[in-house]
Amino acid sequence: MSAPRSRRAPRALPRLVAAASVAVAALTALTACSQPVPFDPAPDAADPDCAAVVVRLPDEVAGQAERETNAQGTGAWGSPASVLLRCGVEPPGPTTLRCVSVDDVDWIIDESDAPRYRFTTYGRTPAVEVVVDNDVVAGTTVITDLSPAVAAIPAEGGCTDLEELPAEQ
Repeated sequence: MSAPRSRRAPRALPRLVAAASVAVAALTALTACSQPVPFDPAPDAADPDCAAVVVRLPDEVAGQAERETNAQGTGAWGSPASVLLRCGVEPPGPTTLRCVSVDDVDWIIDESDAPRYRFTTYGRTPAVEVVVDNDVVAGTTVITDLSPAVAAIPAEGGCTDLEELPAEQ
């Protein structure tokens, strides 16, 4: 003969229900924290060259994880976002701002809103703009990490020094 069966729920069931409840609550909290970074797209964000840049963006920039954005031609890293990228901005004209070249990509550096620095590609159309919170990450590390993706836009020119300009006659 078999032993009578108990009609009580197994002891593991309450623990399983509690663990599932905690997992659902944690997932909901994490989802709420990972909202897309809001952006206004740049005027030429729909340019095919911007699409070529965006598909090449790294998963991590200066040690900051990539974030989802809500606009075409954009990228963001960090939580809160400390690196913001917009492709399709107006290419800058001649300027006296400092210019650096990283992996054959020229970047103009606008430090007027320090510690928030704005890096804009020079000699590429459309241009790419990157805003960096320098209190969180180093701008030079950011543009080093992003230059390979930005190089998808062909260079049409680049920065020059005064010494490189032809002498006036």
